[in-house]
Amino acid sequence: MKRRHALFYNISIFVLAQLAWLALLGIWIYWYVSNYIIFKTVGEKLSPEIIYDGTNIFPFVGGIILLVGIAFSMSLIFRNLNVQLKLNKLYDNFIANITHELKSPLSSIQLYLETLNSRNVPVEKQKEFIEMMMKDANRLKNLINSILEISALEQKKISHNFHVYDSNILVKELTEEATEQFKIPNSNVKIELGPECKCIADRNALKIVFDNLFDNAIKYSTKPVEIKVKSDCQSKKFILEISDEGIGIPSEEIKKIFNKFHRVYNGNIPNVKGTGLGLYWVREIIKSHGGKISASSAGDDKGTTFRIELPIYKSTNNHFAGSIKKNINKKDNDANLGE
Repeated sequence: MKRRHALFYNISIFVLAQLAWLALLGIWIYWYVSNYIIFKTVGEKLSPEIIYDGTNIFPFVGGIILLVGIAFSMSLIFRNLNVQLKLNKLYDNFIANITHELKSPLSSIQLYLETLNSRNVPVEKQKEFIEMMMKDANRLKNLINSILEISALEQKKISHNFHVYDSNILVKELTEEATEQFKIPNSNVKIELGPECKCIADRNALKIVFDNLFDNAIKYSTKPVEIKVKSDCQSKKFILEISDEGIGIPSEEIKKIFNKFHRVYNGNIPNVKGTGLGLYWVREIIKSHGGKISASSAGDDKGTTFRIELPIYKSTNNHFAGSIKKNINKKDNDANLGE
């Protein structure tokens, strides 16, 4: 309610300001035109000492330019105000989401500790409680680390450990690790490997990409998750597609899903947890590799496909990837000299 009131207040101020400058512009034009008509009509009857140069329109044009400049400045101020309001809304949503994500495992840990402290819990049950608390503690740790790493990534403080990998081996290993981590049946994950090529990558960073995309596939599926991982190599790029058969993404949301704090809300899955940072993190990692990521969906309940393009080691003309190649070659040469 307060947000609506604030938005209505800002819009009202903007409208009144625009009416004010339009009124001022009208008064200015009226003043200039009326004076011109007066001097034209009665100019001969006035004293010769009063001189009016009817061809001098510079004050008139200058006044209009000044007023238009003021109006343009006010429009920019209002636009920036709207951007700030949207950022504040996103920030509020993020705080609400992150608070929920932090409180949930903390409440669980607190409950287990209180139970252990107040009751005589059997040894087997104690071990179960401790395992659950460790799991919740790791969840908290991963959440905090993800926020810190995103901040470092934005400030260019993360130094990626790039190496050259065989594309098929890398994809197969990362897929198997994500499948095992999220306890997905092997039969529910299909891998289609295309031609082999050499790609430039930070393995740990790409693991984060796989983990986030697999986690999303699980969160946004109303039935047992089905994931398909497909790779291909073209002349200058390595292409990776990760598809699921979940609820899909509305067309109007496709371009927004990689924005910071943005989350897709769906009535079919109302209780999806998250901070709205996962896909933003994925995009930033792919960008840091000199590649790009996009998403597509055929509609509701028709799944989502994420397409990732990474530079090939030998044949890319990508300037960014070229600088990565130089760093890799330098590391290799230094390693050889060290031997």
